[in-house]
Amino acid sequence: MDHPFAGQRALVVGGAGFVGSNLVHELMDQGADEILVVDNLLSSERANVLNTPEVTFIEGSIADDAVLARLRDDLDYVFHLATFHGNQNSIHDPLADHANNTYTTLRLYERIKGFRRLKKVVYSGAGCTAAEKTFGPARPTMEDDPISLRHDSPYQISKLIGEMYSYYYAAQHSLPVVVARFQNVYGPGEILGAGCWRGTPATVWRNVTPTFAYLALKGRPLPVEGRGEATRDFVYVGDIVSGLLACAARGTVGQAYNLASGVETPIRDLAHLVNRLTDNPAPIDWRPQRGWDRSGKRFGSTIKTEHKLGFSAQVNLEEGLRRTIAWTRENISLIEACIQRHSMHMAT
Repeated sequence: MDHPFAGQRALVVGGAGFVGSNLVHELMDQGADEILVVDNLLSSERANVLNTPEVTFIEGSIADDAVLARLRDDLDYVFHLATFHGNQNSIHDPLADHANNTYTTLRLYERIKGFRRLKKVVYSGAGCTAAEKTFGPARPTMEDDPISLRHDSPYQISKLIGEMYSYYYAAQHSLPVVVARFQNVYGPGEILGAGCWRGTPATVWRNVTPTFAYLALKGRPLPVEGRGEATRDFVYVGDIVSGLLACAARGTVGQAYNLASGVETPIRDLAHLVNRLTDNPAPIDWRPQRGWDRSGKRFGSTIKTEHKLGFSAQVNLEEGLRRTIAWTRENISLIEACIQRHSMHMAT
C-alpha cells in the first residue's frame, strides 16, 4: 500500500487533542519520520501524546513567539487542528475564543507563509459555519453553498475567519492550504473534562456522543434538548483522520472539502441507540431547546470528497458507537479523574 507520509516531517497543532492524537497515531503507523506536536493542553491531555522518539511535544500556544520560533522550514505537512472548544464556552468567553481560534491561525500562517518545503497545510474548518440555520427539513450542505454572516457563537465566527485566512494566504502567499470541514466527530479518545476549566459545564459535557456514552454506562438518563429532533452528521474519528490525510495528499490548494458521513441522524435516535448498546434502563431526560442554537438540522454532502479525494466514511454509526462505548468503559477511571478536576466549578 502506498503511504505518502512515510519519511515525512509533520506539524500537528492541537496534536494532544481528540482528533489530533488519533491523527498522530496514524501518521506514525504510515511511517512519518518526525512529528512535531504543539498543544497548550487547554482542552486536551498530556497523556494523549505518544512517548516515542519520533514525536516531539511542545506545550504552549501556536500564537506564542517562543513556540513559533521553533518552527523551521523543514516541514512537509502542517495540520492545524487547534481550537477553543466549543460553542458554549466561546459564548461565555469570546476573548478566549479569539485568542485560541482566530489569533492562532493568523500567527501560524504568518510564520510559515515563506516556507518552501511545505507540500500541504490542512486547516480544520467546522461544518456548522456553512450549514443553513434551520429546524425545517435539511438538505446536504455543499462546499460552495453561500455562507450566512449571522452565526450562533464566537466559535462559529472564528472558525469561518480561519477559513477566510486560509483562502487569503493561499492566494496572496502561495501557502498550500486546504480546508477540511468537520461534521460531528466522535470516537475513542475524546475525554470528558479534558484540559482546563473553560467557564461552563461544556468543559466536561463537551460533545453529545461521549456524554451519552459515559452517562449510559453509569446508568444515568441521557439529556436531550427539545424533542430530540435536531439532527447531526456523525463521523467516526478514524474516518476523519483518513479524510485529513486525503486532504493533505490529494486536496487542491484553496479548496474546502466536507469530511462527512452524509447521514442525518436525529439526536433522539442517537440517545436510543446508545441506551440499547449499553443496556441503559434510565429514561430520556427531556430538556428545553438550547436558546442560542439555531442550527437545528444539518448534514454534509459527500459528493465532492468522494469525487475529488476518493474519500468516503467507512464506519457506520452503530459500529462506531460500539467502539466508542468500549473505549469509554476501558478508560472510565481517566475520564472520571478529568471530570473530578472540575467538580468545584461544576458545583457553583
